[in-house]
This record gives sequence, C-alpha cells and structure tokens, in this order.
Amino acid sequence: MALNFLYISIIVIYSLSVLGYFIDFIQNNQKVKRISFWLLSIVWFLQLLFFVVRAFEYNRIPIMTIFEGMFFYAWILVTFSLVVARFYKGDFLILFVNVIGFAITAAGGLAPAGDVSPRLAELLILEMLIIHVTLLLLSYGTFTLSFAFSLLYYIQHHMLKRKMWGKRMGRIGNLSKLERFSFLTASVGLPLMFLGIVLGVAWAWLGFNTVPWLDIKVVSSFGVLLVYGVYLFQWSVKKKRGYGMALFNIAAFLVLLINYFLSSSFSDFHIWQ
Repeated sequence: MALNFLYISIIVIYSLSVLGYFIDFIQNNQKVKRISFWLLSIVWFLQLLFFVVRAFEYNRIPIMTIFEGMFFYAWILVTFSLVVARFYKGDFLILFVNVIGFAITAAGGLAPAGDVSPRLAELLILEMLIIHVTLLLLSYGTFTLSFAFSLLYYIQHHMLKRKMWGKRMGRIGNLSKLERFSFLTASVGLPLMFLGIVLGVAWAWLGFNTVPWLDIKVVSSFGVLLVYGVYLFQWSVKKKRGYGMALFNIAAFLVLLINYFLSSSFSDFHIWQ
C-alpha cells in the first residue's frame, strides 16, 4: 500500500513538474520554472524513498525487474536533470529529458511490479550482476542526455535556417556547445555500456557456464555499442560535425530504445529486465 501511494504521488508531482517546464518553454516564466525545479527535487526524493522501502520489503537491491529497471532509469534522468539545472543553463534540455523520464515512469506502471522468483533471487545476489545492471542503466541515462543535446541542436539549426530570432533561441544555446556536449555525454555512455556488457558476459559464464550470444537482448546491445562507436569514430577521427551528426545521434538513441524496450520483450535470457 505504501509503495502504491508513493508511486502515484511520484506520477502526479512529476507530471506537474513537466507541465511547469513546458509552460516555461512557451512563456519564459521564471516563477513557474523555479516551482518546477522544486517539484522535480521532490520527485527525486520520493523516488529514492521508493527504492529504500522496496529494498526493505524484498530484502534486495531493487533494480532487477522490468518495473524496477524502468524506475531506476527514470531516477537517473531526474538526477542528471537536477545536476544540469544546478551547473548548466539548459531549461529546454531539462524539459526534453524529463518528458522521456516521465514517460518511462508512467510506462513502468504497466510492467509487472512483483518480485523475482526465489531461484532467480539466489542468482541476483551476485554483486557482479548488480554492477552490470547499474552500469547499463547509467549508460542509458548519459545516452539520453546526448540525445537531448542533439535534439536541441536539430531545433536550433532549423530556427536559424528559418531566421526565427527571439529569446527562445538564446535559451536553447549555441550550436557548437550543444554539439560538444552531445559528444561528451555519448563518450561517457559508451564505456559505461561496454563495461556493463563485459560484466554481464562474465556473470552469465560464472552463473550458467554459457553465454547466450544469440539472445536478442545480447545481439541488440552489441548493436547499440556499434552504432555509438561509429558516431564517436566519425566525430573524433573523421572530424565530422554539424546537422548530419546530430541526426545520426538521434537515430542512435532510437536504436537504444529498441534495445531497451523491444528486445527485452523477446529475450529468453534477460527475464528480470
């Protein structure tokens, strides 16, 4: 009952925060923006409280089911948003990131919210698996930030092309900065994902004496690594910049979403995510 109340409270307050940031996006309302920030801070605290209560209820770290994974992903996005709001003037970035975060939180309510099976719970106590899942979800969070920067680049590029001058353009940020931050966040996400996959392979071998190389989740995860690897290679080695690279990064994030949502539905091995 307590967890249900917390979850509903998070959804309601989160929706109000996102709505406030959207109003600020339309009207440039500083008062609404401040209220939205504090609502987002409350969401972060309630999400953390939710994790603590669920950890005590199930006597394990609560990041192993589909519902928990989505919830932890959303918490990472809220955390990143609060850090961005504190150290970087990126109001629209916070809006876009939290539209995704709210959608994931709301969609998580459709996933099974129960515990894992007792047999699987014995396997999940391995610290290696916990680190594996945490690293992957952190990589998803940084890739989401990278996507948001590229999306802002896309919007700013079209506003400049159509000569849509105004205050909104100044609040989005200049193209070179958006492009650079998109690259930097993707540069953080790729090694996090690589390390997470390596630990996952090692855990599978230790736990089952086999690695399911042909599992759709494993195959698609390596596909995500390849796509982002190509993006970083094009940037750092080929020195490619501009609109085309922003579109490439947006497409890479769509591949990531396919990996996270669709492949998990058809995976026979990743039954807890």
